[in-house]
Amino acid sequence: METVTLALLAVLPALVIVAGLKDLTSMTIPNWISGLVVLGFFPAAFAAGLPLGEVAVHLGVCVAALAVGIGLFGLRLIGGGDAKLMAAACLWLGLSGSGMFILWTGLMGGVFCVFLVIARARAQPYVAGAPGWVAHLLEPKGDIPYGVAIAAGVLMAYPASPLVMRFAAGI
Repeated sequence: METVTLALLAVLPALVIVAGLKDLTSMTIPNWISGLVVLGFFPAAFAAGLPLGEVAVHLGVCVAALAVGIGLFGLRLIGGGDAKLMAAACLWLGLSGSGMFILWTGLMGGVFCVFLVIARARAQPYVAGAPGWVAHLLEPKGDIPYGVAIAAGVLMAYPASPLVMRFAAGI
């Protein structure tokens, strides 16, 4: 049973890595990724032994994160895929892990944006021979694939999530 639980707990990290790479290379996060993150939560929560009341709290955090994400999308601060991925991640992280997730995502997003601004300023002479997605990423006033920061934030916060903590404690 531990192997199955561990495999189920690996769903979130695997899918956010795919989302970050997809956003980096195409500036989109497909709905199927966020959908699988949401669907994967329920068997993982069951396998980790998360009580029904805690599952309800996780759902509430997800809905609140989605509402905030919709607002940020409406203000054109983040993309729709970013909003959905953040809400799906908050479903897994719950109340205790979502704060760390927001902190790490902001920090990693800041570092990534600084790196991208520098790369965009200095890499233009070398972009001609690069793959199309690299040229698109390095456009001087291009969008920022924030899915990369979201993925990093999830990976940093996930060890403190209730699911991983319950698994680690052997509950």
